[in-house]
Amino acid sequence: MTNLPEQIIIHVDMDAFYASVEIRDNPALKGKPLIIGSLPEERGVVATCSYEARKYGIYSAMNIKEAYRLCPNGIYMHPNFDKYKTVSAQLHKIWDSYASVAEAIALDEVYLDVTQKAETFDGARKIAKLIKQRTKDELGLTCSVGVAYSKTAAKIASEEKKPDGYFEIPTAKDFVDLIIDRDVRVLYSVGKMTAQKLYSSGIHTVRDIQEKKETVTKLLGKQGKWLTELAFGTDNHKVVQYRPQDAKSISREVTFQKDVKNYNLLKDVLFLLALCVENRAKKYDLYGNGVTLKITYSNMKGITRSKITSHCNTAFEIYKEALYLMKKIEKSPIRLIGVGIYNLSNSKNHQLTLDDFMTENKDEQDKELKSMFNALQKKYNLKFAENLNKLYRSDILYKTIEYMRKHSN
Repeated sequence: MTNLPEQIIIHVDMDAFYASVEIRDNPALKGKPLIIGSLPEERGVVATCSYEARKYGIYSAMNIKEAYRLCPNGIYMHPNFDKYKTVSAQLHKIWDSYASVAEAIALDEVYLDVTQKAETFDGARKIAKLIKQRTKDELGLTCSVGVAYSKTAAKIASEEKKPDGYFEIPTAKDFVDLIIDRDVRVLYSVGKMTAQKLYSSGIHTVRDIQEKKETVTKLLGKQGKWLTELAFGTDNHKVVQYRPQDAKSISREVTFQKDVKNYNLLKDVLFLLALCVENRAKKYDLYGNGVTLKITYSNMKGITRSKITSHCNTAFEIYKEALYLMKKIEKSPIRLIGVGIYNLSNSKNHQLTLDDFMTENKDEQDKELKSMFNALQKKYNLKFAENLNKLYRSDILYKTIEYMRKHSN
């Protein structure tokens, strides 16, 4: 009997996903600097961009104004998330068929455990080539694929030959040999803040982490211990299928195109955001044991306020608690507002508490919610009650709130 490798992991990552889908559907965009995100005259950031745009120094999450300064002749487009979600479902259907366990971590990205199906790295190589070929033949898109002994190594492998790349890291030694003299940020758990802490202690490369592992552990605690293990190629994390009901929080937020001083408008926006949070929570039968309010002021100062609650998942409860938090914040012009619930639990694990018996009658809540909804529509001359599901889409929600902002008194 053949001894199977302990793990064989494939990481698949699409190449400039949103931009590639738009170019596929409109070949006239091919070869041009395409930037998906906000438009130059709007507030916002770059969601993704074509490789031609990246030559100008543009990258995901860059402020759209800076992107336009770097590339004024680029083609700027809003994202079409409905289209991308449809394509994503088609992609994951192809990819998942080759794995015993698939862990989707984004619309365009997945970890696949192919240990049993591939049995060897030769078998995994064949699966990877099939994934790349089918992705191109069936959907007209390219992806980069990494095959490795661990999740961390597989992710780094998929990034090694982008775009349309393929790379293997069979062993921990191969992994260490590849990254030993690279910046610490090559390790995906090292963000900007963590990197700065390491730099300040003279730790710049993976080799430095190896040589100063006691310093790293002392500096970063549990995370430091994990980083030192990674620096030596140790990563035993398993591919775990993601389930939406395993989320730790649910939230929605919106950035206004112009700062908002009108707190009556902000209350109305909070109500719509609460409706969106309720929709997702109820879809997966989840309750929050806390409500958060997120605010970014015009000067870019950001604050988050929270309040412990008892198993709340209705728009009425979320809105009521968020409104309570908003009454206590500084009344200055606001750039961004968001609301969410956290410490999620499933209704199956929900036990009745004293708060359940003290809560006002559910029918009364429903009546008040309906009254608020109708009043909001009348106030802004909105007509989305017939098809509320459209409001939950990011683009429709954003357009609705911007319309309200422009027509608020």
